[in-house]
Amino acid sequence: MSKSPRSSQTATTAKRLPAAGRTRRTRKDADLPQNTEQHELIGTAANQTLAGNPLVSVRAADLASSTGYLLKALGKSPLKAGYHLGGYLKELRAIVGGTSSVAPDPRDKRFADPAWQSNFLLRALLQSYLAGQSEFTRFIESTDLAPMEKSRAQFVASLLADALSPSNSPLTNPAALRKLVDTGGMSLAKGVRQFTQDLLNNRGLPAQVDSTPFKVGENIATAKGEVVFRNEMFELLQFAPTTANTYARPLVMSPPQINKYYAIDLAPEKSLIKWIQDSGVNLFVISWRNPTSEHRDWGLSDYALCLDQAVDVARQVTGSADVNMWGSCSGGITLAAYLGWLAARGEGHKVANTSWAVCVLDMPSALDDTTLGLFTTPAALRAAKASSRRKGVLSGQDMARMFAWMRPNDLIWNYWVNNYLLGNKPPAFDILAWNNDTTRLPAQLHADYLDLVQLNPYSNPGTLEIAGESIDMTQVEVGAYVIGGTTDHITPWQGCYGTARLFGADATYVLSNAGHLQSLVNPPGNPKSFFYAAPAAADDPETWLQNAGERQQGSWWPHWREWIQQRSGDSLPAPKKLGSRKYPPLCPAPGTYVMER
Repeated sequence: MSKSPRSSQTATTAKRLPAAGRTRRTRKDADLPQNTEQHELIGTAANQTLAGNPLVSVRAADLASSTGYLLKALGKSPLKAGYHLGGYLKELRAIVGGTSSVAPDPRDKRFADPAWQSNFLLRALLQSYLAGQSEFTRFIESTDLAPMEKSRAQFVASLLADALSPSNSPLTNPAALRKLVDTGGMSLAKGVRQFTQDLLNNRGLPAQVDSTPFKVGENIATAKGEVVFRNEMFELLQFAPTTANTYARPLVMSPPQINKYYAIDLAPEKSLIKWIQDSGVNLFVISWRNPTSEHRDWGLSDYALCLDQAVDVARQVTGSADVNMWGSCSGGITLAAYLGWLAARGEGHKVANTSWAVCVLDMPSALDDTTLGLFTTPAALRAAKASSRRKGVLSGQDMARMFAWMRPNDLIWNYWVNNYLLGNKPPAFDILAWNNDTTRLPAQLHADYLDLVQLNPYSNPGTLEIAGESIDMTQVEVGAYVIGGTTDHITPWQGCYGTARLFGADATYVLSNAGHLQSLVNPPGNPKSFFYAAPAAADDPETWLQNAGERQQGSWWPHWREWIQQRSGDSLPAPKKLGSRKYPPLCPAPGTYVMER
């Protein structure tokens, strides 16, 4: 069984893929605010949606030790520090003399306002800031610190540099000053009011979205379906095809426990659920309950057995001997545990084919070359377990806060400027509203996820037990279709390729030019969309990409539709009613558990 490849990109790959962090539009222009700054906020934040990454907190002790590495660098390398200080002073002379060529990255939207270049004082301030940041970064890189120490020192330095950016000050942000004058001070008054509200209600972080226009079951999560099964851990929603005929083999979806399922049903024009209904596939989707501290003992084994219940209900309702399954992100981690459990029990025949969306099963590869990976130490894992054990759950708000500090320019300072300096409301956008509708993780499931990081059981047979059965993914035999995103910072596409490799060279791997959620919410019609698709026959992702052939324009959804239809059995008349005599409809979709906060 191949170990998942690491997440470094070769120069060849870089030529073929868009620059990291590039965003694209996923809605019709009419659906989005007309303000350019709002477009930027939406595009950036939608590319940074919450997922399974921030399960380990960056502790105060970690930040303190990382700050200590900065002091250690200064103490061990005073001559180098003096050299770079001299370089900074030399650049300051050039800045004052108007001969400096220091300039921001053209993609850095913080300094897009023309006044940063046209006004001498602002230009000098910006150049001084950039020159100091550059010399500090180069100094840390030149020291004799160990690689991990150096990376942690760079992280702390970047946090400080981001916070001290002149764009964050109301006195030096030209757009904020201009709006202050144009509104007669009203923008400042609104900003102060919004800052106070966030201080009281959002634990001091600026709000990222105005969720008030979005109502679950009214204008989002509106696909027609029924709840056909409910237990204390999940509801099972059935969405019948809109076509005259339906395929005999149903599809059962395992969404992440960290988010609510309706990311795939935000609006009809970009609803994957509706796309599947229109494809003639009988779809069942799990809607996980939002646990509280009384559910602290729910673990990975319990969630895997829930999938078995869902599969048995889908088989009974449709009369099919087996099902196809879909796992997204952490829902895919649960699906892998379930498949391993089935194989160990000799019941692998229940599941014929699988689809995996932005899911990394080789856990260490999801952390390699990431900021969070710097702090995922045994001590941090123990502390994270202890914290959720005390509380009974890991809250979605805590995960969101940690995730924001991993990317502060995109998820904190952008909104600091928008909400407080400019006095604008945060954007109203359905993807961000869904991302803000967070859930909790039971303490045991959180601990089990953290154990996966250490044990990496899907690549190391025999290191994980699910309900008493030892898991060995080499014994799992299913067809597989795996999707990754080129700009996915959460589950890197190279790690997703490793997931495809777990299922053999015949597995289909699809690489979409999008981020984490956009790889999933990818309806046809966007002229900027493209993807690569080929069997996962190469040993490493870079070789796969080189041999994947020409890129295919448009969304991967039609490509997947053809793949799943070919593996869904005979075409039969569509059912006139949902559910069955044994499992009658309990209430309309989206059900009751999705409403729990």
